[in-house]
Formats: sequence, C-alpha cells, structure tokens
Amino acid sequence: MAVEHRGRLLALAGILLVALHLRAAVTAVSPVLDVVRGDVDLSATHAGLLGAVPMVSFALFGALSPALARRVGLEVAVVLAMLASAAGEVLRATTTTAPTFLLFSVLALAGLGTGNVLLPPLVKRYFPDRIGAVTAAYNVAMVVSLSVPPLVAVPLAARYGWRVSVATWAVLGVLAVVPWVGVLVRSGAARRALAVVGRGDPATVPHLDVGRATGRVWRSPLAWGMAVTFAMNTTNGYVLYAWLPQLLVDAGLEESAAGSWLGYYAFLGLIPAFLVPLAAVRMRRPWWIVAFFVVCLVGGYVGLIVSPSGPLWLWLLAAGLGTGNFPLLLTLINLRTRTHAGAASLSGFTQGLGYALAGAGPVVAGLLHEATGGWAATLWFLVGTALVLGVAGWFACRPVMLEDTWGGKSG
Repeated sequence: MAVEHRGRLLALAGILLVALHLRAAVTAVSPVLDVVRGDVDLSATHAGLLGAVPMVSFALFGALSPALARRVGLEVAVVLAMLASAAGEVLRATTTTAPTFLLFSVLALAGLGTGNVLLPPLVKRYFPDRIGAVTAAYNVAMVVSLSVPPLVAVPLAARYGWRVSVATWAVLGVLAVVPWVGVLVRSGAARRALAVVGRGDPATVPHLDVGRATGRVWRSPLAWGMAVTFAMNTTNGYVLYAWLPQLLVDAGLEESAAGSWLGYYAFLGLIPAFLVPLAAVRMRRPWWIVAFFVVCLVGGYVGLIVSPSGPLWLWLLAAGLGTGNFPLLLTLINLRTRTHAGAASLSGFTQGLGYALAGAGPVVAGLLHEATGGWAATLWFLVGTALVLGVAGWFACRPVMLEDTWGGKSG
C-alpha cells in the first residue's frame, strides 16, 4: 500500500514522539525515590520490586506485542500502548499506597515495553527506503528519553512536588498518540479496524498492510543470535546504570561526582545511536561493528579493574560506546526481515527474551560484589558477557532473512 508524503510525515512524528517517551517513566522516578518512599510508604522490598518492574515489563509485554499487533494492527497497537503508559504514569502519581504505586508502574511500563517492540516494524512499514536514517533518529530520541528526566526530576519535585515530577512525562505519551490518530483517520481500513475493535469482534478486524507471519521465530538461529546479543548488551548497560555510582564512590569519588560520571556515561550513547544505523545499512555483514564495541567494553572494564580512579573519562568513554550494539540490533530487525509481521515477530523475540535474560545481570553483579567485597569480580563478569556478545553477534549479523530460517513459510 502506497503511503503518501503527508502520511509519512505523520508517521515520522509519531515514531520520534514514541521514542522520546520510551524511557521517561523508567528514569524519572529513581532521583526522587526517597521522597516517594516517605509519602507512599514504599518499603525496601517495594523499592526492590520497583527496580525489577522495567526489565520484567519489557520482557513480558515485549514478547506479547507481536500478537497484539496482529490482532489490531501496528498503528492501533502503538496508540493503545502510549495511552496505557500515560495512564499508568498519571495514576501512580495520584496513589497513596505502595501496592497501587507498583501496580500502576507496571501499567506504565507495559505500554513502554510494547512500544519498544512496535517501533522497528513501524519503521519498516513507513520508511523501508530510509531504515538507517529513521532508526538513527529514533535511537537518538531514546537516548534523550533516558538522559533528560533524571536531570530535571529533582528540580521539578522541589518546585511542584514529586507527584507532578513523576506525572509530567505522561504528556509525551499523549503527544505520541496524536500523529498516529492522524494516520489512522487518513486510512479507511484503519477506521474500520477501530470500529470493529470497539465492538469487540476480533475475528473480523481488517488489518492494515502488515504482512503475515507463518513461521516459528524461536526456530531461527538468526533470532537466537540477536536475542542473546541483545541480552548481553543490555546486561552491560543496566549493570553500570545500577552500580557505576557505587563503584566510583568506593574508588574514592564524592557521590555528586559519581552521579556526574553516570550522566557522562549515559550521554555517550548518543554517538552510536546516530552513527551505527547509518553505517549498518551499508554493510552486508556488520559484525565488525559488534567486534569494535566488544573491544570497547573489554578495554573499559579492564581499565576500571586496573585503575578505577582514572583516567575515568577514557574508561567510561570505552564502556559507554561499547553498548552501541543496541542501535545496531534495532536496525538489523528491519534489515533481516521481509515483512512488517516478520519484523514484529523478530523484535518481540529479540527484546522479550533479551530483557528477560538481562534482568539477572544487575542481581549477579550485586551478589559478586557482596561476596568478594570489591568490584573486580563484577567487572570480569561483564568482560565475560562482552565476549559472549561477540560470539552471538556473529550469528546475528549473518546476511540471511528471518523468513528463510524460522521453519515456516514467509507471507
């Protein structure tokens, strides 16, 4: 189905706004968590559960997202995801009890986990001729979504209260819905789909042109390679987000300085987010990108083991650039599939399984630190995950299509 120019502009706006919202609900709470705990009576156990919600939600709802997209269509699914996320962010800001705060956090993160998976097939649907450029743009937006909320959460809470600080980011979710409603209104098929969904008759939902997935994605070596690569890459990122400040404080830095270095580490993600998708679309087998980032990770970790107090800018530059396989994998989801449904299936499998496996990373890192009293064992653990990443990346970068490897017929 040909998509006219104005529809593509609306889709681009929708993709970028969704990306801007995808991490805000995760990173906006931790800077004001102490205030929230006092007001909502969150115990240490509740706080620990809250820390696990993003990974669990991204894994569970990411895995379910392809089925939702097949049922109602990509565009309707992303609208529902953003509305659920916005509702969860607002509702948890109004609650007064720990269980409801956790429940509404799950709702917010369910929407974001669904959005994670839907963005690659939306790019493939609307921009098959601009996969690299659009993927780069929305990856940059995701880095902004990850980095900006922690910087403004405390000032917002100081001026307006933590509830306003936490709920503010729901605005992005609502704004992200607007372009997709425009896309849906412009499509007669989409209007009929919405009407049928409203009547609760899924058997006759007329889908938009998303293709049909008939294979079993878990049979594909390509899919497993991508899922394990995603898991190892995410493990590295989330372990450092969780433990880097404490590691630096133990090395002799002040807490404020450690926080600044974490911000430096986070913003380094902008570089690969922009450059990697543009490079990947020009390479038949972009494993050398994977290898470069593995070398960065290993170099950064060995540097932190040998000299944890410096030169920090170099060690964290290497470690920060090293997680650049994330934008590569999001690009490969579209480069290694023929249909939008195939992209949705591969995205759901890669991110669902990847986040599920990566969820153990921060826990293992903490246990190693507690058992040894230092950080060397944790950093060597990360070196090991980086090497596994390199091997899995070899399979993820093979120049084959999912539909040729998943044991079914492509549609």
